[in-house]
Amino acid sequence: MSPAGFARVDEGEQAAAQHRRTSVPEHRHAARRRQSTGLAWARETVIILGSALVLSLLVKTFLVQAFFIPSSSMHDTLVEDDRILVSKLTPGPFDLHRGDVVVFKDPGGWLEPTTPPDRGPVGEAVNDALTWVGLLPQDAGSHLVKRVIGLPGDHVACAGAGSPVTVNGVAIEETYLAEGAIPSEVAFDKVVPEGFLWVMGDNRQHSADSRFNTGNPGGGFVPVDNVVGVAFVTVWPLSRAAVLKNPGEVFADVPAASEQG
Repeated sequence: MSPAGFARVDEGEQAAAQHRRTSVPEHRHAARRRQSTGLAWARETVIILGSALVLSLLVKTFLVQAFFIPSSSMHDTLVEDDRILVSKLTPGPFDLHRGDVVVFKDPGGWLEPTTPPDRGPVGEAVNDALTWVGLLPQDAGSHLVKRVIGLPGDHVACAGAGSPVTVNGVAIEETYLAEGAIPSEVAFDKVVPEGFLWVMGDNRQHSADSRFNTGNPGGGFVPVDNVVGVAFVTVWPLSRAAVLKNPGEVFADVPAASEQG
């Protein structure tokens, strides 16, 4: 072969060698870039999820908590399996009012013992964790939902079937009662102690409320400290989504406890 031919072969081998020398580092660099991108994506995902969990926990702890309704005691305002949101700013920065729908911890003896569903160890741990951070609604096993009828110092009474409930001597027309319900089938006459509430369900003939717990701790009254918050909206199912407004007009003519004659 001519020297020129050998020169061409040498140039080809040199080019191939150069390609091998440069392609290996580029391949490694590309692999490092992919690994770095994957780590960055994983890190960002962890940060986003962690931030969401922390935010959810803060919201649940200080602002809003979700609960579900397990019974018929608040028909027709709330029905079984409704999901509600509760503002934890009341009581606290904001005051409780007559007519508020409140979620509160059992003062003792109001609720029958219940058997929780068997989710298994892993399922129970996941459920507890998600409930704790606020991503699942609170189990109603140790909480109740009722309407505030009497505030501290109020005189609440009813003469029994056929009679209205009175607060501080004024008969109230309870527009929120379940269809067919009467104000109370049993008589009561109580003065609410300081730091306590008198509560009743809207479905009066199917509500084990203050009237039926006078023999339990607190004498049927609910400590204000047991109140988790005020329900302000139904969020699920969507067909029942609604704002839960305080029926202020029902108690508009009721004087403050200190103004009773």
